[in-house]
Amino acid sequence: MDKKDEIISLQLDLIRTMTENNLRSLAGDLWGAPPAAGNTPAGNTPPAGKPADGPETSRRAEKDAPVPEPEGAPEEPMPTLEELQAELDGYIGLAAVKQEVKNLINLVKVWKLRETHGLPNVDLSLHMVFSGNPGTGKTMIARLMARIYRCLGILSKGQLVEVDRSGLVAGYVGQTAIKTAKVIESAKGGVLFIDEAYALSDKGENDFGREAIDTLLKAMEDNREDLVVIVAGYDGLMEDFIHSNPGLESRFNRFLHFDDYTLDEMVEIFKMRADGGKYRLGEGAEEAVRELIRQENDSSIAFGNARGVRNIFENILVCQANRLAACETVTAEDLTEITRADVLAAADAAGIVLEEPSDSPENTPKA
Repeated sequence: MDKKDEIISLQLDLIRTMTENNLRSLAGDLWGAPPAAGNTPAGNTPPAGKPADGPETSRRAEKDAPVPEPEGAPEEPMPTLEELQAELDGYIGLAAVKQEVKNLINLVKVWKLRETHGLPNVDLSLHMVFSGNPGTGKTMIARLMARIYRCLGILSKGQLVEVDRSGLVAGYVGQTAIKTAKVIESAKGGVLFIDEAYALSDKGENDFGREAIDTLLKAMEDNREDLVVIVAGYDGLMEDFIHSNPGLESRFNRFLHFDDYTLDEMVEIFKMRADGGKYRLGEGAEEAVRELIRQENDSSIAFGNARGVRNIFENILVCQANRLAACETVTAEDLTEITRADVLAAADAAGIVLEEPSDSPENTPKA
């Protein structure tokens, strides 16, 4: 293998690893296993090179059996509430969501104190509705809430199990209740996160989604001491879903809206990913990244906030790999630098033209 092939192989291995992690991220969660205290990255996307999904904290469907822990394996220490709150504060954006989560933490803490002192408590419903566009951090916050509830003693395990309609609904009469019950069983002690939950109620009178909802509502009542359900999806559609069934209305009374990320926040998410992978932005690269994110976000309703930023980052790495493969020699510094040319190449591949800055050599009048 010559030098060029070796460079290409190394870069492609990195990109392949990141892509596999991100596919698991789409299927499981945008975040990986809980990071160590004090090392939590900000934003809605894990640092490059880090696993995008913890094997025992998120499963897309009931067919994905949990991986058993080796005998004698040490149990991961439970983070403190202060550490979890610091993690929340470290996320990029999400100002309104952060405040609502802190309000809920305080409410639960006082509820537990009243319980300790033998004082009566009103029924406390912790089931929630998350609404917002894709890539705005809904699954990330759901995972954090599972760990917070475990830390507060509300949940016994604190795992996150994520499903969508396909993970709950079967194709034949009588199978949906069994399929849904199996998923609920795996979520006991933690949080069941149902993405695009409105899909359970928009298929007509004879659809099996209603059977899944009925099974879910009964399980929420039977396991209210050790199960939290979070349903998520687009604005509007989630309101229609909750109001489609009186049982849903009575059990879901906490709503968290996730705003789209601003351009500045998405640039910070990109830089966080770069830092996590030990990349640095060369001269003029950050400005080009900002413009590329702006145009991609403005031109496509499916850009996906932080997910769109992640895709841009990976496309730029492909362009960097192509550039380095053509070099005779490559240093460690070369491998860590993302140049403006890499960003322009990624933009060109996406059919986007980025204008050169007014002070660039190309636009400087000749004497």
